Amino acid sequence: MKYALLIPLVATLFVANGHAQGRIYRCGNEYTNTISESQKGRCKLLDGGNVTVVQNQRPAPLRVASAAQAGSRIDTPEQRSRDSDARLILESELRKAELRREELLKDYNNGEPEKLGPETRNHQKYLDRVAELKANIERNDSDIAGIRRELGRVSTPTASK
Repeated sequence: MKYALLIPLVATLFVANGHAQGRIYRCGNEYTNTISESQKGRCKLLDGGNVTVVQNQRPAPLRVASAAQAGSRIDTPEQRSRDSDARLILESELRKAELRREELLKDYNNGEPEKLGPETRNHQKYLDRVAELKANIERNDSDIAGIRRELGRVSTPTASK
């Protein structure tokens, strides 16, 4: 009975000892347990801990699409249609952003918006709201500038031949 428990324990010790690693050296980005005479100067012995090394697997080569491939080019009318749609969307977004800017400027009232109910007793709430309005105006101005830049990048619609 005593030996029944002892056998698995001894077997576990042998297995664990079989997996123990000897000396491990780091040579640049490479880890090895044997070094040649030429590598001795640039390799360092690692102390403590185990090192697990995953073998280098080469990634699949990248494929670059070329314009010469059949069917890869977009025909001109389709591209014009896409550009026109993009321009319409951007112009719509620009109108919305400009309307929002007008509303924000009206609420901001040159840095002196009207005080709301709880702000009459708590001046800090008022100051926080003023700062938030100012930040919203700046953010909106940045959005407008970005939309205008995008509109400049989208080719102008041309009359079809």
